[in-house]
Amino acid sequence: MSDDNRAAEIAARLQRRIRTLPVGTRLPGVRETSAEFHASAATVSAALAELSALGLVRAEPGRGTFVARRENTPEPDFAWQSQALGPSRVDVDRASRLGGYGTAEHIPLSWGYLAPELLPSEELHRIGARAAKSSRAWMMTPPAGSPELRRVLASEYRVDPSDVLVVSGGQQGLVFAMRTLAEPGSTVITESPSYPGAIVAAQSAGLTLASVPADRDGIMVDRLADELERTRARIVYLQPSYANPTGAVLSAERRAQVLELAARHGAFIIEDDWARHLGVDGAVPPPLITEDPHGHVVTVATLSKPASPGLRVGAIIARGPAGERLRGSRTADDLCVAPMVQEIAHSLLTSPVWPRHLRRLRTELATRRDALVSAITAMLPGVHVPATPRGGIHLWARLPLDADTREVCAAAYDVGVLIGDGRHFFVNEPPAPFLRFSYGAAAPAQIAEGVRRIAGVLAA
Repeated sequence: MSDDNRAAEIAARLQRRIRTLPVGTRLPGVRETSAEFHASAATVSAALAELSALGLVRAEPGRGTFVARRENTPEPDFAWQSQALGPSRVDVDRASRLGGYGTAEHIPLSWGYLAPELLPSEELHRIGARAAKSSRAWMMTPPAGSPELRRVLASEYRVDPSDVLVVSGGQQGLVFAMRTLAEPGSTVITESPSYPGAIVAAQSAGLTLASVPADRDGIMVDRLADELERTRARIVYLQPSYANPTGAVLSAERRAQVLELAARHGAFIIEDDWARHLGVDGAVPPPLITEDPHGHVVTVATLSKPASPGLRVGAIIARGPAGERLRGSRTADDLCVAPMVQEIAHSLLTSPVWPRHLRRLRTELATRRDALVSAITAMLPGVHVPATPRGGIHLWARLPLDADTREVCAAAYDVGVLIGDGRHFFVNEPPAPFLRFSYGAAAPAQIAEGVRRIAGVLAA
C-alpha cells in the first residue's frame, strides 16, 4: 500500500473512533499512534492532517490534537448512485490488488515492480535534471509520441517507427488496445492463469472473457483452437515470454501454431511483452511480432518494469489498419504522453548506462530467484513449485488441496508478508489453491525471513 493509501486507512479508522469521543478529548500522540498502527510518524501525521481538513480534529501546538466540535450534518445517502451507475464492469477486488497494498514494514513477496536498489535511480535523477532544461520537454509531441523515442522503440521490434504508439505504461496500453480492437460485448481469450491487469483491462473495455489452460510451454494450442471455434473471438491475449504469474515461455512450436490459428480465424494477438528486459537464464525469446508479417500481433511494451515504476512509458506496436486506428484514436484519451517523461525515457534508452543496468539486473534477479526457490524448498515442504522461471520476477506455487488461499494470504499479511492469492489470476474458479511469489522487490535476506513467516502460517 502506498503511504497515501495507508494514511487514508488510518484516517478512516481514527474517524470511526472519534465519533464515539466527547468534543475536546485529547488524542494519543503521534508516537503512540504510530506504534498502534505499525506506521511511520509521517504517515500518521498525514492521517491527522486529513482529519483536520475535515474539521474532525484540531491541533494545538505544544498541547496535542483534540476532537473538534462537530456540526449536526446529515449522514450522506449515496443509495441513488447504485441505481444510476448500474452493474460494475470491473472486478473491484481484483483491481485493488494491482496498485500498492501493504505497508512499508511488509516484506514484498508479491509485487509487480523492482526493489529501489535494482533501479538505475542515479542515472534517472541526472537525466531528469537535464531533461527539465530541454525545450523539448515543455513542448507538445505528436499524439503518437516523440519521433526520437519511437525510433528507439521500433528498432528492438524490427518495425517502422510509424508503427509505434507511445502510451503511459503497459497497463494503459492493454486497456487502449482491447478497447480499440474489439467491440463491447465481444470475447477476448486469455491463457489461464493470467495477469489480473489484463482481466481488468478486458472488463473495463466491456469484453467477455474466456480462458484457455496453459502449462510450462504456454497456452495449450489445441484448447485455444477449440475456444476460437466456440466463441468466434477476435482477440487473444498472451504473454509469450515469462508469463505472469507462472513464468512460462511459449515454446517455438506453439508460437508457430498460435500464429497459424490467428491467421485462420482472422484474430488479433495482443502480445504483452512486459518482461522483455527481465531475462535470467539463456537468451530472451524474440518478440512474437517479429515472426508475424501480416499484422495479427499487436505488442504492448513497457519501461515501467525494468527502469522504474514511476517512469510511466510504454508502447503499442501495431501495423496496417489496426495501427492506424489505434493511433487515430489516441486523442480521445489524451493528446500525448508527458513530453518530459518521453525525453527521460529516450535519454535512458540511448545511454551507456542502460545495457550496464540490464546486465546487473540479470545477475541480481538470478540471485533473488534462486534464494526464493531454495527457501521454499527448505521451509515449505507442502508447497510445490511446478517450474523455476527463466525470467520475469514471479514464481507460481501450488498448495495442498485443502488450503484456503484467502486465509493463507490474510494470515501472511498479519505477520508482515505480502503474497499473491492465486484466485486473482483465474477468470473463473481456480482448479487448485495457488500462490504467487515475487522475487524482484525483496532482498535475499528478506526472502528468507518472509518464507520463514509463511512456514509458521501454514503450520498453524
